Amino acid sequence: MMMTSTKVAVPDRVLFRDLGGEAVLLELESGLYYGLNESGTRMWALLVEHGQVEMTFRALLAEYEVPPDRLEQELLHFVETLAARKLLDLHES
Repeated sequence: MMMTSTKVAVPDRVLFRDLGGEAVLLELESGLYYGLNESGTRMWALLVEHGQVEMTFRALLAEYEVPPDRLEQELLHFVETLAARKLLDLHES
């Protein structure tokens, strides 16, 4: 996946609930719940806010002291995992 060209959208079938720093995602078609830890919740919030992986990466890089290559790897893995579980729709632009 090319990080710079990937846009993301939350499908209507996905519900999000913040539980004080951690969060739960519910995929309505399957009825499956997924828990997010604090960093996953922050990644989710920024993906929803920006609608683009690259913008989310830049925001996270400004917030966290982490090597850029490690952050990129973790963010892309997170996005790919969410997409595989039908929690995010990905669009190349």
